[in-house]
Amino acid sequence: MENKAKLKNLIFYIIAFLIIPTLIILGIVFLPAKNYAVLSIIIAVLCNIPFLLNFEKSKTNTREVVLIAVMVALTVVSRLIFAPLPSFKPVTAMVIITGIAFGGRAGYVTGAMSALLSDVFFGQGPWTPFQMLCWGVIGFFAGILFCDKKIKLWAVVVYSIFSGVLFSVVMDIWTVIAIDNTFNFVRYGEVLLASIPFIAIYIVSNIVFILILTKSFMKKLTRIKLKFDVFNNKKISE
Repeated sequence: MENKAKLKNLIFYIIAFLIIPTLIILGIVFLPAKNYAVLSIIIAVLCNIPFLLNFEKSKTNTREVVLIAVMVALTVVSRLIFAPLPSFKPVTAMVIITGIAFGGRAGYVTGAMSALLSDVFFGQGPWTPFQMLCWGVIGFFAGILFCDKKIKLWAVVVYSIFSGVLFSVVMDIWTVIAIDNTFNFVRYGEVLLASIPFIAIYIVSNIVFILILTKSFMKKLTRIKLKFDVFNNKKISE
């Protein structure tokens, strides 16, 4: 069983941090723009494979799937509610909270699927796979750093600040590539400088929503986790 768990963890790391980033770069460079939706669907399937590998016909895992679906739905709705405010969204905070409550894998899936589904309303495009990767990674490392540990709110706030910077830094890679299908470090630096105001908004929104949502959500999600015995004893979620 231990070797099986290690194999599943290894598959997750390979897919999340090697295959998916490689597919994104290759897809944006070589695929026609009209095929961005295909790339997004492929990534959505891939990012769920590691979780589904752990899925068996049991009440526990069925409940885990339902809980992730609920967190994805709440995250998508939260993004829609704040649609009138550019860059000021609760998405990153919701993904971080999911990772803290349920672990890295749940955080990754929630982040990736929230990006894909919310872009149905905001507009699908070549940027969608980058959003899926960004929010997925943010949710994953939230689980790695904070899941099943005593939560220090200041530490979560610091992580949310880092997440705001990370999101913009990765998304700006897409911006540079989109100009002429090549990556130029000079242009990338210029784009980063131009995006500083947006990074500031990302950071402020992350801090605000982390401070507002973390305590209440964690209280409810922890109670559910303990009551139904879900998301326990999974190394990938530690």
